[in-house]
Amino acid sequence: MDQLPPLDQLSERQKDILIQVLWAEVQALKARIAQLEAQLQGPKKGSHNSSVPPSKTPKASKPAAKLRKGRRLASVGRAGGGRPLHGDPDQTVIAQVKVCPHCGQEVAPKAQKLHALYDKIEVPPVRPIVTRVCQYGGQCARCGGSYVAPVPVGLEPGSPYGKSVESLVTYLRYAHAISYERLSGLLGQVFGLTISEGALANLLQRVKLRLEERVVEILAQLRRSRLICSDETGARVKGQNQWEWVFQNDQVCLHVIRPSRGHGVIDEVLGEHRPRVWVSDLYSAQRNHPAARWQVCLAHQLRDCQFAIEAGDRIFAPVMKRVLLRAFVIHQRRERLAESTLYQYRCELERRLEYCLALTPTQRDGVRLKKRYLSIRDNLFLFLEDATVPPTNNSSEQALRLSAIFRKVTNGFRSDWGRDLFGAVRSVVNTGQRQGLSPFQAIQRALSPNNSLFDSG
Repeated sequence: MDQLPPLDQLSERQKDILIQVLWAEVQALKARIAQLEAQLQGPKKGSHNSSVPPSKTPKASKPAAKLRKGRRLASVGRAGGGRPLHGDPDQTVIAQVKVCPHCGQEVAPKAQKLHALYDKIEVPPVRPIVTRVCQYGGQCARCGGSYVAPVPVGLEPGSPYGKSVESLVTYLRYAHAISYERLSGLLGQVFGLTISEGALANLLQRVKLRLEERVVEILAQLRRSRLICSDETGARVKGQNQWEWVFQNDQVCLHVIRPSRGHGVIDEVLGEHRPRVWVSDLYSAQRNHPAARWQVCLAHQLRDCQFAIEAGDRIFAPVMKRVLLRAFVIHQRRERLAESTLYQYRCELERRLEYCLALTPTQRDGVRLKKRYLSIRDNLFLFLEDATVPPTNNSSEQALRLSAIFRKVTNGFRSDWGRDLFGAVRSVVNTGQRQGLSPFQAIQRALSPNNSLFDSG
């Protein structure tokens, strides 16, 4: 009600109706105030009880470290520790005494004992290797045809920057989130390679074209997978919010950035493929997956139970948390358990879950959790039936970790091709790591013709 009507013009009936309307509004406002007060007094969400990342979790100040008398703040290591000696040094310097420094007496080498053995490491001067190509041609005196001399593979006309430069630039840009300006300075000051920011952009555009074949290879492998884990995180493209999706398992990892967070992205990536098992969190698009069976990420459920406990639920959440922790213990021991013992443990866990779901919580977070687990109880412990299924979706979150860092450092992408190149590079790097390759090795292999990411031997 915006303003109070003139009371002297209202009938007794109208006044009674006005009182009822105002009373209803007062009760609604009181309920809203009580809800807001409960939120203010409730537990704060952090990485221990929700999906809030550690970077956004409030941290209490730690007491300053106290210095013991006669001790330095920095650690000096432990006795016998330190860097191990290199297995194949490039050169060895033998330092022996020729004469006694005290009396000048000549000292024989055999009379001396080894006093210290250590390495000194230096980086050699770095400079680019420039190959000048003198390509000749002409016109045949007999037939009049024009000819040009062929050049070795890799020395064709075009960009002056070879595969090693492309690999290094791609690695520094997308594995270490170095900006164009800083990357240009780094290459010039450390490697002696003068390359402008515009030339870096042109180089990376060529890299994108060459990585498209690798992305197709990764996608084909993904569409043959029986198990797929998936997650998504935010991305910024040309000042707009988009979403970076990851689809991965222990053999392959695919990143795509799309404007949508809907399940249509899953349909686009997988096409007609229907995996046997899907592992994800409870996001609605992930729940609408095409797989035959679904394993819910239990790491998220543990944090949600912890939040409900801190919010005041004493009936449901504590018991459910113990059930989930028991499932983790069985999973950790499964390789040492006989199949019959594992079956008995699974039956025991189901009985515990049945008991938990029969409880009647009164606190709202406990009520919410019970309703959730009644609907997904068949998706909680699939990993105890199939050893290839993980109990959490942590591997997907780890695959997206550098993407979140890149987003914070660079504030996103200013072009669609930059967005797609980032997804291709992360797909190559994370797939290569699953094949035993370092990020730099994976990029080198992906930019080398006639090599496959799935053949690291």
